Amino acid sequence: MEGDRRLFRRAGYDTQTEAQGDLDKVRALLNIADAVDQDGRARLGDLLALVGAGKESIPDHDETKRRFGTGQSLTQHMTVAEWLDLWLAGKKALRKSGHDRYALDIRCHLRPRIGHIRLDRLTVPHLDAMFEGIAETNIEITEANADRRAALAELKATPWKGGEHRARRKVMKDTIDAMAPFRRVTGPSTQQHIRATLRAALNTAIARGSITFNAAQHVELAAAKRPKAMVWTDARIAEWLRTGDKPSSVMVWTPEQAGAFLDFLADTEQRLLPLFHLITFRGLRRGEACGVRWSDYNPATSELTVATQLVQDGWEVIESAPKTDSGERIISLDEYTAEVLEAHRIKQGTERLEWGEAWTDSGRMFTQENGEWLHPGTLTDQFERLVELSGLPPIRMHDLRHVAASLMLAAGVDVKIVSETLGHSDSRITRDIYQSVMPKAARDAAEATAAMVPRGTVRRPVQLAAEPEVEVEAIVAEVEAEPANPEVTPGPGHADGHAMGTQGDAKIILFRPRLARK
Repeated sequence: MEGDRRLFRRAGYDTQTEAQGDLDKVRALLNIADAVDQDGRARLGDLLALVGAGKESIPDHDETKRRFGTGQSLTQHMTVAEWLDLWLAGKKALRKSGHDRYALDIRCHLRPRIGHIRLDRLTVPHLDAMFEGIAETNIEITEANADRRAALAELKATPWKGGEHRARRKVMKDTIDAMAPFRRVTGPSTQQHIRATLRAALNTAIARGSITFNAAQHVELAAAKRPKAMVWTDARIAEWLRTGDKPSSVMVWTPEQAGAFLDFLADTEQRLLPLFHLITFRGLRRGEACGVRWSDYNPATSELTVATQLVQDGWEVIESAPKTDSGERIISLDEYTAEVLEAHRIKQGTERLEWGEAWTDSGRMFTQENGEWLHPGTLTDQFERLVELSGLPPIRMHDLRHVAASLMLAAGVDVKIVSETLGHSDSRITRDIYQSVMPKAARDAAEATAAMVPRGTVRRPVQLAAEPEVEVEAIVAEVEAEPANPEVTPGPGHADGHAMGTQGDAKIILFRPRLARK
């Protein structure tokens, strides 16, 4: 048709062969669309017009054909930032907490560092540079935090009295105000999550035909080590009292310490004792404990269904499903816990009568005094205050969940049942987190293992007195007691600390056994 034909012009070729080569490429691009596909040929014409107006090389045939077949723009190229926004907007099935975590990775790390790069040109070196930049920022944050901490310590040590001191304090306060606030570094776990977010977004881009290579799949990062749960032993408590430092970020009470905490709550008549009791023995997450409803509890079978949770969004509290699909579970309760919950139901009924019309019927098992939801953040603050008042070594509220897991494992509960009770998606997660259990249980396991191998009495180490030397007569008498041994005549003296004697014309040496270190 008249007016439909467009010319492709390009000059500057050194030889006719080079010009003919590009002409063949242009014809091949035009042939991507069928002759009857007017819209497709118009899209290809727009691409060639854009290329002809500039100095870019002729687009790759296979890449153009792929983009053409998936309906992508041939004249515009999406950046990483544009794709991440489009990808996140399409994640309709995500829980809000998961959506917020993805958005955080994109806003704070991916968009600022690689958002400007064309999506189809993102490479592994780009991502290596991004994580190197994060490492450099971590150093800057660490140094800035140290400077601010030192300045605050100096301010605290400066006296208040005296004009010179007051003037100095004012200068120091102004200096501190001008400093950057304390910030957290982007640790290995967070870096792994950043890569996982990008990898998921790029996988979707591949599925849609936008790219063919996932650069995030081939970036190597330092492994993020999951902190191991450690038990508060007497030695660790003494070291904590001396230095103020916890041996691990995840600490676990012994059964005696857990019992002491619950006894403290009972002695001081804490109204949320049943909540902390339930977490201690059944390992509910904080949000699950706040969200559990009376309708989820079956007293006839002593079973509790975990079907909802209350979580924080900023400071706002929202109701949602449990953290994972495996988090929706049925938990069996022991008789004592069932008694605790029944007493709590009666007490809550009394509170309801006292509040009258002001009572809020939230249907929750654990509430504020007026029946309203418990705020998870407030509950954490209350727990930390109660731990401090109890005089016990500190643990986080989430560590009560670890206490429950360790108690179950120490009691010999199968790890599969422990995993299901905690709501883990895989029992391997349970094994990875709780490899160390209660010290007594570990010692009992060691004794049981050693008892499996029978040994003769002569193979057992001899327990010696505290004296440095061993009487020859005592050892020879022990030898004489063996029915298979002939008579032994004791001989005088010792050789190198070993007992000596004679048997007939032969000299014998009875070696002193070594004391095993305790």
